[in-house]
Amino acid sequence: MEFRQQALSKLQSPEEIDLPVRFARPQGLLVLIVTVLAMAGASVWAVAGSVSSTLGAPGILTHAQGSYILQSPVAGQVTEILAEEGARLPADAPLVKVRTARGEDTVIRTLAAGRLTTIVPTIGSVVTTGTDVAAVERAAKKDDPLMVMLYVPADSGSSVPLGAPVDLTVQSVPKQQYGVLRGRVKAVGRTAETRRHITSFLGSSELGEHFTRSGQPVPILVRLEPSTTRTGYAWSTSDGPPYGIASMTLVDGSVHLADQHPIEWLLP
Repeated sequence: MEFRQQALSKLQSPEEIDLPVRFARPQGLLVLIVTVLAMAGASVWAVAGSVSSTLGAPGILTHAQGSYILQSPVAGQVTEILAEEGARLPADAPLVKVRTARGEDTVIRTLAAGRLTTIVPTIGSVVTTGTDVAAVERAAKKDDPLMVMLYVPADSGSSVPLGAPVDLTVQSVPKQQYGVLRGRVKAVGRTAETRRHITSFLGSSELGEHFTRSGQPVPILVRLEPSTTRTGYAWSTSDGPPYGIASMTLVDGSVHLADQHPIEWLLP
């Protein structure tokens, strides 16, 4: 009761009415001002600012037409290899000679002009009907431009815009010394591809398995930017490597996606 009486007496004292009321200390007011300014700046940045993002994906240097696999139409023993890997061949060029059990010789030939990337059998080996014999990369001319096929996760394909810039780290080119290859997205696949589809396009079952290890990807075709460098394509350095780059070389791509305003992350 004693404490209550003291409190009531202070409230009833007329001298207390004229005392100023202190709402906040100067330090607290400074913190409030800084907080308000920070929130205002963040709000402006969220609306007017932009954030860039990239999408990484593995890929390979190739030609837009891809490759095809030749299979043996007969069963028998390989008696002669008629072309060398890496050679550029016209359509209907002889590749492998097979002797059947009846003693007949059959010559397996190219279907379309291109570069012979793989010869599977060796002299003396036995092939059966439907056995893979060779892989040929479609390229009618030696100077047909190279492109890059990237394989992005299926759930990320829709986020890649046409014309987006792409930085490409080429496996055979030291990045620290010569930089990255420049390109732009030319086409985006509509559906995810199976290992069989990729194998058929690239002419290699190993590559088909390599690009589908994490699931069925969406193909992204990248056009390389032309330049007067030794390779014929633009690099992040002025000259790029002093040697050419070959098709069927693995690359790592970094696709620059469209800039976004931070406020878009909060919108449904």
